[in-house]
Amino acid sequence: MLEENKLSRRQILSGLGASLAVATVGPVLSAEGAIGAAEPAAEPLKDPTTAYPKPPFKSQQQPWPGLASKMEPLPDHGEKSYKGSGRLKGRKALITGGDSGMGRAAAIAYAREGADVAINYLPAEEADAKEVIALIKAAGQKAVAIPGDLRDEAFCKKLVEEAVRQLGGLDIVVSNAARQQQRQSILDLSTEDFDATMKTNIYAPFWIIKAALPHLKPGSAIIGTTSEQATDPSADLYDYAQTKAATTNYVRSLAKQLAPKGIRVNGVAPGPIWTPLQVSGGATQEKLVKFGGDTPMKRPGQPAELAGIYVLLADPLASYATGQVYGSSGGAGMP
Repeated sequence: MLEENKLSRRQILSGLGASLAVATVGPVLSAEGAIGAAEPAAEPLKDPTTAYPKPPFKSQQQPWPGLASKMEPLPDHGEKSYKGSGRLKGRKALITGGDSGMGRAAAIAYAREGADVAINYLPAEEADAKEVIALIKAAGQKAVAIPGDLRDEAFCKKLVEEAVRQLGGLDIVVSNAARQQQRQSILDLSTEDFDATMKTNIYAPFWIIKAALPHLKPGSAIIGTTSEQATDPSADLYDYAQTKAATTNYVRSLAKQLAPKGIRVNGVAPGPIWTPLQVSGGATQEKLVKFGGDTPMKRPGQPAELAGIYVLLADPLASYATGQVYGSSGGAGMP
């Protein structure tokens, strides 16, 4: 009888232990299965050489400064493709030239990463700007439109003041707006043209950064848009190429000056990108038709393809990157 009782107790304890083990392991396996089932399918690989349109392009021309909404094909700024993950949550950004091109791509990406965004543009670009403002709001972020001409120092100061007031602060400045007009010879370049390019591309960033600096705290970021033209200038972009060399240098110089204050300064150097600059006097019709075809990828880039670079340079995770110029030129190797 005693042995029977012992056996029964052993059997009961053994059965109880097995039940507990199953009860413990069961939910874990079930949870792992549930997690696996909930994971989205991986994005298929996309061949970058065929991802976007290649030349030849339709011959087309617009008056300066041009509208992205009237280009054929339409540029891709990430309107449908860019997905955010909260990398810039709570940030407040000012972007010049935010109506089209890389500025628009940055504005869309920043908003979808959680930042409130103010954009500047010329009054003639209002139609494009309205689309960007709508996209920022659709991302659930505050959108501020501040039209005006950056060639005016007083306006540049007002631009920063308005951005700070309406956003409630400022911690990202993207100096992206630029003027590009091709001239086959220096003899065709007037002093008025030269002056307009210098004021838009060199003076305006100086005025804007100077006005913004008192508002920027440690951890803030300044990003300039330079170009492959800074290191490999085209013969017909004499004045524009000079300004991009200057942009590259101010990025590297200012980075050294502001690093002790905890403010990072970096640049983005695009190659041939499909933007209104090209159709509004920035390229000859002959060049436009073949635009981007001489790169290793045999096509121009799209603004959306640079959005991630602008996000990276504003992201606090890139806290050790300053004084850097990030190229995106389809394999040309610049900068």
